[in-house]
Amino acid sequence: MAKYLVIVESPAKVKTIKKFLGKNYEVVASNGHVRDLPKSQMGIDIANDYEPKYITIRGKGDILAKLRKEVKKADKVYLATDPDREGEAISWHLSQALKLDGKNVRRISFNEITQNAVKASLKEPRDIDMNLVDAQQTRRILDRMVGYEISPVLWAKVKRGLSAGRVQSVALRIICDREEEINAFIPEEYWSLDVALAMEGEKKPLIAKFHGDENGKLVIHSAEEMERIITELKKEKFQVLEVKKGERVKKAPLPFTTSTLQQEASKALNFPISKTMRIAQQLYEGVEVKGQGTVGLITYLRTDSVRISEEADAQARAYIGESYGEQFVATQTGGKKSGAKIQDAHEAIRPSDIRRTPAMVKESLSRDQFRLYQLIWKRFAASRMAPAVYETTNVRIGAGKYRFHVAASKLAFEGFLTVYTSADDEKEENNVLLKSIDEGTKLTLDQFDEKQHFTQPPAHYTEASLVKTLEELGIGRPSTYSPTITTLLGRRYIVKEAKNLYVTELGEVVNQIMKESFPSIVDENFTANMETLLDSVGEGKVSWKTVVRNFYPDLDAAVQVAQKELEKVKIEDEVSDVICEQCGRNMVIKYGPHGKFLACPGFPDCRNTKPYLEKIGVACPKCGREVVLKKTKKGRKYFGCEANPECDFMSWARPVADKCPKCGGYMVVKGNKLVCADAQCGYFTDRKESEEK
Repeated sequence: MAKYLVIVESPAKVKTIKKFLGKNYEVVASNGHVRDLPKSQMGIDIANDYEPKYITIRGKGDILAKLRKEVKKADKVYLATDPDREGEAISWHLSQALKLDGKNVRRISFNEITQNAVKASLKEPRDIDMNLVDAQQTRRILDRMVGYEISPVLWAKVKRGLSAGRVQSVALRIICDREEEINAFIPEEYWSLDVALAMEGEKKPLIAKFHGDENGKLVIHSAEEMERIITELKKEKFQVLEVKKGERVKKAPLPFTTSTLQQEASKALNFPISKTMRIAQQLYEGVEVKGQGTVGLITYLRTDSVRISEEADAQARAYIGESYGEQFVATQTGGKKSGAKIQDAHEAIRPSDIRRTPAMVKESLSRDQFRLYQLIWKRFAASRMAPAVYETTNVRIGAGKYRFHVAASKLAFEGFLTVYTSADDEKEENNVLLKSIDEGTKLTLDQFDEKQHFTQPPAHYTEASLVKTLEELGIGRPSTYSPTITTLLGRRYIVKEAKNLYVTELGEVVNQIMKESFPSIVDENFTANMETLLDSVGEGKVSWKTVVRNFYPDLDAAVQVAQKELEKVKIEDEVSDVICEQCGRNMVIKYGPHGKFLACPGFPDCRNTKPYLEKIGVACPKCGREVVLKKTKKGRKYFGCEANPECDFMSWARPVADKCPKCGGYMVVKGNKLVCADAQCGYFTDRKESEEK
């Protein structure tokens, strides 16, 4: 009979760990959390100093019964849940649910599921770290308070079962703010000028870029300016003023953290954040590898540290030396300073054994598992390698008072680039090095290449860039990025089209209410400070109840005010001029999970509904019919002709009745400006001035 019982979270780990430990050990899984706050109520006893009321999660009764039987048989119990706050909390909940107090129970944790790591953890058992448990419990309580206090307010205001979340609400605001920035953006014209110069003894012309004049950089704003500069340049001689040859060093990348893995997998593999985390979990828990059995291929996937253990570092350097040569081994490795936002308890994400190359395990993995493992393996190998070195040539060319620049580079030593090129690096051009140029080289004007450009608005957020922003602002932690984005998409507050995230009409409404009634909840600094406080709870510096006692009264007061203000406004269904063809009543405008729609007021006798097309009082610039506010299938707003599909007019920006005085085209609203829809025209005016006319 097994003397020792090891309880893990996931059934996928059971087989792997059992193989390492032998017949004296029984390994069983809890299948994640076994207790949680009830769904039917807030589950926090406010009057009793915010004590949480935990209940067994529905469906977990049988698992707990099985675990209790195993506990009775065992002399000693090891709680081996994941090595983070969530895992620590699951261990504590298990000890409570299984009534393990007073029994021989110890907590073990390992950063990778390998024989060495698992056996080493058994030699260093410890007590459950209640500071980490409290930190997780505090996050859960704060999230529950926000969700259960604010959601009824949204429900009353918007009329359907909407909900709010502490971190999600801030993420939604960040996306909404970017959308407003894009909508208000007015493009500005600028020009670039390249000049092709013939060089003695060279077949290919030298392409130099316009920089400015002898006083510094110049921006060419118009075709007239460009024409004047070219006219002046045609009279001048082009000559080499300076040639600088040098060396540029490109440092090796740091190994992956959760956030950088999510970003790079999104860019390089086109994986949504949730998919990256799901596949990384499979690689961590164990995959059946031919000839080796079930193997945990990578270390723990939720981390914001770039630290690597001495053992793994030494093994990687030895492998690189043998496989690529000693000159490719890094003499030192870069690292981020541990700031307030970095939890250094874990290592970075790396392969559990660098000698297990992607090629060796390819046949045992699915295509997506292989691609992600290869990305992690290459990034880790690169992080232990020497930097890449480029030979560079910078040439400064003069033509009268004007200055042109040529920059060229050639890879002299590949270093880490032998193994790994990031999605961003791939865009970097490796120009041909200019060997035969010096201050005496004669240059002859061949031709000018002038191009018109317009400044671009900030890019829409992608999942990757949103994760990067959340991390930079200190909002959320490695375990929260994926569920935050998944929840916003699931609630249809945002939609994803071709990687970009867009706010839906529903998302705009929810964000507006949150900003007006609960400004602190959607304040970036407030949320980031709360994360810092949660870290302090995890370090044992702050009591979790202090955090909750300071948070709840302000939240409750804001909810009371919002409810009173909402009670003053009776929200009636707006009656439309659309007649229900089934019963003859005027249809009313209602809010659903996907925004506004038309419904018959005779419900439930008449169940007729229609899409709501909101007229904006502007004639279609193409056919003269009405322009209406529409939505894409995914919920993104746009303006189109009511006669669609006969008329194909559409605009992301809101059109207005005014015509452009410069070209006669239609104008659109951009923030507080009215702008010609034709970017080539470039006309714009203040919105108020136009409205006064």
